[in-house]
Amino acid sequence: MTKIEIKLERPLVEELLARYEDAIGKDFLGYRNHVYRTVTYAMHFLEHDVEVEPLIETALVYHDIGLWTDCELAYLEPSEAVALADNEKYGWGLDAEVLRGAIHWHHKIFPYKGPHERVIEACRKADWIDVSKGSIRKGIKREAIKEVEAAFPNFGFHDTLLRLAKDYGGSTLVGGIKVTRGIVKW
Repeated sequence: MTKIEIKLERPLVEELLARYEDAIGKDFLGYRNHVYRTVTYAMHFLEHDVEVEPLIETALVYHDIGLWTDCELAYLEPSEAVALADNEKYGWGLDAEVLRGAIHWHHKIFPYKGPHERVIEACRKADWIDVSKGSIRKGIKREAIKEVEAAFPNFGFHDTLLRLAKDYGGSTLVGGIKVTRGIVKW
């Protein structure tokens, strides 16, 4: 695999996230950097294919957005709905099936097999790397993950997930169970 390419500026990501900055509130910087890290990993898996870059950036901006827009622990479907509605509303022309699939399957435990596998699998692997804080590497070298994490600091993103599980679920344990049942796919 080639050296990981870190883009410090992604205008499309910034434009899309700006629409939801108020909804995300104090969690904005943590989520923004989570998006940048996952986009970086996904684009690495896709060998920096610029043709799919807008779809990757869009899918990963929206992949967890339902946590804030719908205040839901089972946030995959709400996240998909917001992404698909904005795709139509703003006339982006992104393939709705691929956009939906990248969001829907990003917490799948085992590799995704099916239509649009290359893109969906890149998003899935990228999110697993970041949600595990690099303990799951999916073939990316530890040093590369450290570079990405240094470029885009965590800003408490993983703590945010625990806090939201508690806030929306009533306790961290109950929220954790609801999250697991609501978003993990086999």
